[in-house]
Amino acid sequence: MRKAIIATATALILGVVAGSVPADAAGPAHRGGCTRALLFCEDFERLPPGGASTLDWGVDTRNGTLTVERAGRHNQVLHLHTIDNGRAFLRVDDFAAPGNHFYGRMRLRVDAFPTAPDWAHFTLVEATGAGSTEIVRPIGGQYAPTVPGVFWGVGADGGPTGDWTNWRESAPVVEDAWQCFEWTLDPADNRVAVWIDGRARPELTASTTEHGGNDVPFILPAVDTVKIGWQLYQSGTTPGEFDLWMDDIALSTKRLGC
Repeated sequence: MRKAIIATATALILGVVAGSVPADAAGPAHRGGCTRALLFCEDFERLPPGGASTLDWGVDTRNGTLTVERAGRHNQVLHLHTIDNGRAFLRVDDFAAPGNHFYGRMRLRVDAFPTAPDWAHFTLVEATGAGSTEIVRPIGGQYAPTVPGVFWGVGADGGPTGDWTNWRESAPVVEDAWQCFEWTLDPADNRVAVWIDGRARPELTASTTEHGGNDVPFILPAVDTVKIGWQLYQSGTTPGEFDLWMDDIALSTKRLGC
């Protein structure tokens, strides 16, 4: 019995050192269940460990990598690693939601968020569409040195409303813990809404007239591309590298819940 316990502990230690097992070795509460009813789904269970490669989605990286790894005993996750202001995205192309209205969900664990430079801005989900310059960022955030702190906030860029991240002090980030994030884009009033761990966060919203940009109306693009991953937009970051893990990514016509 003593030998078995020692062997198990040794395997876990080696896994953490090698980077194949996050600090919380059990991984996220895995739900899986990819079905044809979803607009897109990836739980990473059918992919071989190692460099992410599949015909179901593309990869968009700069100074970053995507790696499929085992988390705990029973499920696999996507490990994203970037250096400084790099990016590493899973990219869903040729996306089409009925009426341009859809919901998203992902499970997420971030090792550490930026604390430099001032106003360091990061995004984890981006939605774009042909014929529109608007880049919608339902899940993202910013380091605010005036508080100080790092906070979640809906944002956008490239469109008439300008570059903005409407971060909120009531939505501080949580490091080194698995959380469930949900979002929706609704063209009825160009609304972006967010849920964290199943709880609605009404402060993390945007709409036609209520957003963090200028007085120009905020209009959602006809979304045909969704990117899910990590990008930081300023160089000279602290820390100098970033690691995060994702699982159970899904896009749907209905809210999926956590």
